[in-house]
Amino acid sequence: MIWEVSVVIFSLALLIFLALRGFSIIIIAPLASITVILLNQMPLLETLQEAYMGGFINFAKQFFFIFLLAAMFGKFMEDSGAAIVIAKGILKVIGKKSKFRVLVAVVAMAAVLTYGGVAVHIVIFAMLPIAKPLFRELNIPWHLFMAAFFFGAATFSMTMLPGTPAIHNVIPTKYFGTTVMAGPLVGIVATIAIIILNCYYLKYALKKSERKGETYWNSKNMETASDQGEHHSQKEKKLPPFLIAIIPPVVLLTALNFFKIDVVYSLMLAVVVSLVVFWPFIENKINTLNLGATNTVLPIVNTSADVGYGAVIATTAGFAAISDWLTNLPGSPLISLYSATSLLSGITGSGSGGIAIAMEALANKYMQLGLNPEVLHRIAVIGSGGFDALPHNGGVITFLIAAGLTHKDAYKHVFITGVIAPTIAAIPALIAGILFY
Repeated sequence: MIWEVSVVIFSLALLIFLALRGFSIIIIAPLASITVILLNQMPLLETLQEAYMGGFINFAKQFFFIFLLAAMFGKFMEDSGAAIVIAKGILKVIGKKSKFRVLVAVVAMAAVLTYGGVAVHIVIFAMLPIAKPLFRELNIPWHLFMAAFFFGAATFSMTMLPGTPAIHNVIPTKYFGTTVMAGPLVGIVATIAIIILNCYYLKYALKKSERKGETYWNSKNMETASDQGEHHSQKEKKLPPFLIAIIPPVVLLTALNFFKIDVVYSLMLAVVVSLVVFWPFIENKINTLNLGATNTVLPIVNTSADVGYGAVIATTAGFAAISDWLTNLPGSPLISLYSATSLLSGITGSGSGGIAIAMEALANKYMQLGLNPEVLHRIAVIGSGGFDALPHNGGVITFLIAAGLTHKDAYKHVFITGVIAPTIAAIPALIAGILFY
């Protein structure tokens, strides 16, 4: 059994190593799967065709339309300028009288956009043209942008707040028969905890930066010759009024959480409403539709590749041993579910991939224990957002590249706000789940 477990660990190490070297998960997931198959002396083609492609196709079959409609919705919010309008509206409320307020404003903007249904990889591009001049104006070191952005876009608004349309929160509904509002108490407790933790960290990081004498200009920043022209061109673009900009996100959240409409129909409605209200603000409608649709391909193929790898792992004796160990941890089964989902998300470098694998392999086992499906849902989702933000996470790499930063420049902020803080915030959430459900 030691060998079988070692093979699983080795394949994970290989996956992480290759991801950090810049290889796509589309390449390394099959390669890691083949490694597992060969070292376990399993039939190669049969396992690839049955286990790997079975997991790949099953995930794509269940979630393709969710990814498609979410990508199209996000593209409408981006191309119409609605995402920027919403962000600027929040900035007006919070203000920019101090450096800390600007950091909090970035958190709020990113959180509202993510909770409003805009994909995180789109939120980063909506935020950059707003954040750059603010950081420049108040002379805030640019690397702190990553702390505020990741805190707002990829923690509580993605996995903790009940009602979020993030894919992490949608996946368990198909396995537990729940809605995206599942486990509100657990989610709110985690949200409060992480906001306190990360706001404290933002203050600490800002003060530390000031003590070191860091400014926007003497630390690495995004200032280029094209920045002023880029910012000027965005000012000239015809943007929707704030009340128009918020209509589609409000429709999406209302349909999902108030009327309890299925997520596919809710997203479909949001896309149609976006097309209608943003019609005058999008120059090339067909291009927006086409790009929104093609933006579906990479996220769903990446996640499906992760799930395929997980399906291969799930057929091994090593995974059975690890699974038995996790599900038999002392204390509540909620602790083992959180641990399993968190571990799988860290292994794959993907929260959506990790929770998809966990649900496929473990959801039925936990349902048979007679536990409340709502709290199972929320704990699993919280578990998917933490160790997924390790250095090999594709989103982390994308955000750093988009912001003109490296792991050396700013990953420490991602690690503290996106790995350490969510892990600590999960403790009171688990206590709430154990005591009140």
